[in-house]
Amino acid sequence: MNKRENLLKLLKRQGFGEVPCEFMLCPDLVKLYEEKIQSPLEYYDYFEMPWRRVSELFPSDMSVDKYQKYYKNLKPDTEIDYWGVAHERGSEAAKHMTYMRHPLKGIDDFEIIKEYPFPDFSKVSNEVQKKDVEELHKKGIASVGNMQMTIWETAWSIRGMEDLMMDMMSEEESADFVLDKVLDVSLTKAKLYAEAGVDILFIGDDVGMQNSLMMSENLYVDWLKPRLKKIITEVKKINPNILVFYHSCGTVTQLIPHFIEAGIDVLNPIQSECMDFERIFNEFKGQVSFHGTIGTQKIMPFGTAEDVRNEVFRNLKIAGDKGGLFVAPTHLLEPEVPWENIIAYVQACKDYAK
Repeated sequence: MNKRENLLKLLKRQGFGEVPCEFMLCPDLVKLYEEKIQSPLEYYDYFEMPWRRVSELFPSDMSVDKYQKYYKNLKPDTEIDYWGVAHERGSEAAKHMTYMRHPLKGIDDFEIIKEYPFPDFSKVSNEVQKKDVEELHKKGIASVGNMQMTIWETAWSIRGMEDLMMDMMSEEESADFVLDKVLDVSLTKAKLYAEAGVDILFIGDDVGMQNSLMMSENLYVDWLKPRLKKIITEVKKINPNILVFYHSCGTVTQLIPHFIEAGIDVLNPIQSECMDFERIFNEFKGQVSFHGTIGTQKIMPFGTAEDVRNEVFRNLKIAGDKGGLFVAPTHLLEPEVPWENIIAYVQACKDYAK
């Protein structure tokens, strides 16, 4: 098996020949990689990761001038994304983190909300993504269409979390309007990725906090679950074999049955600081696979190399010989993570398969 075939078998719980490794480095750790390894290869090529994201899809009109009227006194180096959300840079200590500003926050006039210029993907081509998929498959690497922040996160980024939650709880027509507009855009993008032939569609919305859900189960079921299900159903009509990854940080154990009913195939990231992987795997094995489980709040930055190795072995042993776990750090690796722990993770993946 090549790396793509091995990964897909593992995710479908059909066994595996090797344990794939995967992680993302923040800019500081990319520099450290370049200093430590001194290889001409990008780190994901050097560590032979089994998947790559295809080129991102962008709307036909990338001008952000139309969003300027929703802001006052933005910092000069602020970036506005194609959804109209502004990202202000912080101090040097903030590193790559930015402060988010919400264009529709505080606006109660529904007529103004209805005039908001959402991005348009209706005339966007996916020819570049098709070529990406073809090239990746020739190399034996799985292809990923990445579009996290699919519905909820994008909607509240535009409206403001408190305002959108109040709209939902009050059953305001503005809640349906904003969520449906974001859904329409995301559904168009998802179809374009599926039609391009990606093996994996990576979607998701953070609906969990450290120790609880971000909202009630009923609120999630009423407002977000049907929209998530619509995207997955339409994508699988195009390609029944596509694997849908769903991301949510935090404690979301209570919602896993709803994720499964909506049609997800793989749940990410199973934060070890928030969720018990052994309990979750035993409760839902055979219904869904998992990606992540190696904590980036504690184990990766503050544990020893031996701690990292033991956690990798422990979680893979729980999953068993059929697979069902793409073991990996749960989030982007930040500057605090020692290089030795990254190497320990990679080596543990290699050693476990032996």
